[in-house]
Amino acid sequence: MEKEKKLMTYIVLLILLNIWTSLMWSKEVNFAPVKQVTLDSLQKANDSLVVVSDSLYMENFPCQIELNRYKIAYEIFIERNPKAASQFGDIISDETE
Repeated sequence: MEKEKKLMTYIVLLILLNIWTSLMWSKEVNFAPVKQVTLDSLQKANDSLVVVSDSLYMENFPCQIELNRYKIAYEIFIERNPKAASQFGDIISDETE
């Protein structure tokens, strides 16, 4: 039992040493060139994302206005004719999926 523990300890140490030397060797030998990211390229990417975000917001804005109008109209419809509004709500939630 004692010999097995020592043997396992040596095997684990050899594996860790092998991993460590592999990592150290790979850091010294650089096979692939590293692409340098510059501040200008990051700024251009950020600017393009801002433009896309703004254009999506501008396209979505009229839809949000129309949706809010429908919500307000539905609330008024519930006050004026609750039975018909209930039927309309059932149609919207059940039959249009």
